Amino acid sequence: MKNIIISATILATSLVLGSTSISTQAAEYKVDVEGAHAFVQFKIKHLGYSWLLGEFNTFDGNFFYDAKKPNQAKINIEIDTKSLDSNHAERDKHLKGNDFLNVNKFPKANFVSKDIKFSDDTNAIITGDFTLKGVTKTISFPISKIGEGKDPWGGYRVGFSGYTSLKLTDYGIDYNLGPASTHVEMALHIEGVRL
Repeated sequence: MKNIIISATILATSLVLGSTSISTQAAEYKVDVEGAHAFVQFKIKHLGYSWLLGEFNTFDGNFFYDAKKPNQAKINIEIDTKSLDSNHAERDKHLKGNDFLNVNKFPKANFVSKDIKFSDDTNAIITGDFTLKGVTKTISFPISKIGEGKDPWGGYRVGFSGYTSLKLTDYGIDYNLGPASTHVEMALHIEGVRL
């Protein structure tokens, strides 16, 4: 594999929150994985000639967001690395093996935010700890709020996208893919349903 994230984020499982009140309860969101309105995707250059794309089909998470206090936002995303899917069974087997993700030993990757700073109503930089293949690194990357509002089923939703680039060797992945393929690009597209 080559990643997770992230943007991202990375992108899932439970949210780390402090004390909650009625108002903060209203700002807790569950990532809509049941409705498949969230995606954790990756891409990496193949020989420098094209892009290899894939995603993780299984992940979960929660986040906290209040438009009146956006810099208090938090997110926790957990990814099942065994769910990697690059649309090619033999390649997926290789990516899940010891040369890359070693999913039998490291079945989970996760991102837990530590800080977020919005520069306006839409754009922010999020910082947090990303763990992949047993290695945890603090990363920062830009995210954008896509929108929020009521849905047709009586719920309330908000969505974000984030993008980051991860250096493979930072996470113990040193398989030689050539000079054009030292980093994997991660994309995290999250839509949450307010609890």
